[in-house]
Amino acid sequence: MTSQIFSGRTLIVAFEGWNDAAEAASGAAKYIAEITGVESVAALDPEDYYDFQFARPSVFFDEAGVRQLSWPNTELLAPTAASRSEHPEFSNICVMLGVEPSRRWRAFTEEVLEMVTDREIDTVIFLGAMLAEVPHTRPIGVSATSQNETVREELGVERSHYEGQVGILTVLGQAFEANNIATIALWASVPHYVHNSPSPKAMLSLVAEIEKHLGVSFDRTALAEQAFTWERGIDEVSLADEDMAGYITELEKKHDEAESVQASGDFLANEFEKFLRQNDKSSETDTEGETGPEGETGPEGETGPEGDSSN
Repeated sequence: MTSQIFSGRTLIVAFEGWNDAAEAASGAAKYIAEITGVESVAALDPEDYYDFQFARPSVFFDEAGVRQLSWPNTELLAPTAASRSEHPEFSNICVMLGVEPSRRWRAFTEEVLEMVTDREIDTVIFLGAMLAEVPHTRPIGVSATSQNETVREELGVERSHYEGQVGILTVLGQAFEANNIATIALWASVPHYVHNSPSPKAMLSLVAEIEKHLGVSFDRTALAEQAFTWERGIDEVSLADEDMAGYITELEKKHDEAESVQASGDFLANEFEKFLRQNDKSSETDTEGETGPEGETGPEGETGPEGDSSN
């Protein structure tokens, strides 16, 4: 049964970059966008918010064989008329996909807020993914937090007490809540030793968690097959690496012991806070001059959480 929190129009938000370990958050959002049959209804001008040396455009060939450029951007996607007719259960689901901006975060937030209010969005689900000391052989855990009291009471989720550097999800979350748009954040825990490639298993866990909150069912067949292949591939690599296999066994033991002693939510919360502290400490020791705009720090290539998972 759908929660009253999600009885209206809901927006699923994910950004590539600091909030997106193993592309789990953006991958889950893209999968839902594909399943629900959306089209772009609003977009920001990338020239205003992106440093193209940091988030570079890419080139591709269109259906006519013409070479085109694709620029980093943030778009609001909504179901097409045909999709709403064929799948009315998806009619109230919108998706926002983008790349975390490089500059002018406050102006970016104001423009996104205008896009969201114009579409009369009632509730926002933020997606994130963090690196954690968890084994790939166990279910990928997803933690849920919210700064909204009504959301916490109805869904039984916790409020984040994190203090430290943040990413664009937190900034947007603060703005949405200030404008009476309820928010919840879902964060997947990605095994840190396999973060260099996309994790369909983490994507699958996020999609399943979204289903639970929205009371809908997506076709997860393709994603489940990808997740199975991903896990088997890591198994094969670990069989040929004795040190890696031993490390995974230790993680499995730690995970199973934690599960038997306490609720999985407590375990995930501890892992989350631990990772945030590590990431915050890492940011403080970055080489001078590598610090980017507000909320965007860290060594090149490092993927971390956006700070406050509950916005």
